[in-house]
Amino acid sequence: QDPALLAREAAMIGFPVLIKASAGGGGKGMRIVREAGEFAAALASCKREAAASFGNDAVLVERYATKPRHVEIQVFADAHGHALYLFERDCSVQRRHQKVIEEAPAPGLPEATRRAMGEAAVAAARAVGYVGAGTVEFILDASGAFYFMEMNTRLQVEHPVTEMITGLDLVEWQLRVACGEPLPLAQSDLRVNGHAIEARVYAENPDRGFLPSTGTLVHLRTPAAVQFTVGADASGRPAAVRIDSGIGEGDAITPFYDPMIAKLIVWGEDRAQAIARMREALARFEAVGPSTNVDFLGRLMRCRAFAEADLDTALIEREREALAPRTAAPPPAVLAAAAAAVLTAETPRGAASDPWSVADGFRIGAPLARTLVFTHGESRHEAVVAYGRGGHAVRIGDTVLCLAALRRDGVRVSGIAGESRFDASAVYAGETLHLFGADGHWQLGYAPPLAHAGDADDTGGSLAAPMPGKVIALMVEAGASVRRGQPLLVMEAMKMEHTIAAPADGVVETLLYRVGDQVAEGAALVGFAVSAPAPA
Repeated sequence: QDPALLAREAAMIGFPVLIKASAGGGGKGMRIVREAGEFAAALASCKREAAASFGNDAVLVERYATKPRHVEIQVFADAHGHALYLFERDCSVQRRHQKVIEEAPAPGLPEATRRAMGEAAVAAARAVGYVGAGTVEFILDASGAFYFMEMNTRLQVEHPVTEMITGLDLVEWQLRVACGEPLPLAQSDLRVNGHAIEARVYAENPDRGFLPSTGTLVHLRTPAAVQFTVGADASGRPAAVRIDSGIGEGDAITPFYDPMIAKLIVWGEDRAQAIARMREALARFEAVGPSTNVDFLGRLMRCRAFAEADLDTALIEREREALAPRTAAPPPAVLAAAAAAVLTAETPRGAASDPWSVADGFRIGAPLARTLVFTHGESRHEAVVAYGRGGHAVRIGDTVLCLAALRRDGVRVSGIAGESRFDASAVYAGETLHLFGADGHWQLGYAPPLAHAGDADDTGGSLAAPMPGKVIALMVEAGASVRRGQPLLVMEAMKMEHTIAAPADGVVETLLYRVGDQVAEGAALVGFAVSAPAPA
């Protein structure tokens, strides 16, 4: 573990190399190093992260394969000398070396390779006298060669996809084997039925480098699904949608545990049907509170590379442009639905107790016209509402739509906008209105007119914490002159490190926290003064 020795071995292996915590998993304590000059800093960061996550800072250094697929084999062995494999899972779609999408069987894997990988995994289990459920993970390169990576001595998070294509309850198998029973089936009894995909729904912000997000789930609606079971019908066909989750509406996502909200699993007769079902299930998955990756997963399902099974562990990075969030302005129908959400929220439930509580826009002489202002990103959008007895006219730019038959039932808002009927969930989180409907999930800024009447001017001038976490390293001192991009401090959240860098050339005026301090999301971390530009 001597840093100089590890650096020499890395040079001998040849760059790029992968530094990986020997006691760990889940992408923690792992860094890709592409050249020798990056090795020392990456090693120190890996060791800190490994020590924090696993209480052990020992690392491995291995050759980093370019365009690899991550394919793992589910194995089972009993105490009677029997061992078998339940086919494979492709876990190549990852961010931060952590799995996001898992599917079974692996797309395009030749039967001979499947058999060879399965037999190698069983041989590894037999070699150590293994008993129980285990997962043997391999790196598969473009030539079809595969390399042993590690064995996880347990069921994996992604075991449901194996259950869905085999129709077996692997937890039951694990318990029976632990009780001394023999495996209930032989290798020759196992068959693959259809295709299954699992998407990990995380509380994280994909638009900010997948930083973890915390907070209370103020709204959670999921598609119709079975839970923790294959859900096979009388013909043996598995359920189309399955959700495994221990989180519900009103629960809090904290920085102290894994940010997973749910595992969303679908089954189809083939991969194309499974992808179509996953798209539909994600469209019906509504979560408001902490940021989530649900919209990102939907874009991933529509990504050409994923649809065509052009898979490798760098797919998310490689397809960054295709996976970026939409920047187009919300269409008039979406803004009209947003206006309907505002109007119905203002309408008292039941009969009004007095005329002043009736929010129907009545005025003596002429109906009320008011402007609702919504924001989307940096853009501002106006919806001018002219109240009427039978409905309201809404003008959005050059488009005028009639809003009629408005109805609100809890968070559901429905009605007619122009010639189209809409039915959407409308949920407020602070000054953000979340709309979930046929046009997808839209987040629109909306503040009532008097919400900020007394606000003072914001003077700004400090860097803020992008997530709740702990300060684990200060890289500069107060008064230091720094260059744009220079690291200032390192934060840790959920055992992952995040470096706060200088946004421009300037001077660090104050460091507002010390090493070991816990900070809230959005808290100012550094007092920073931008240097004046040099005279021309």
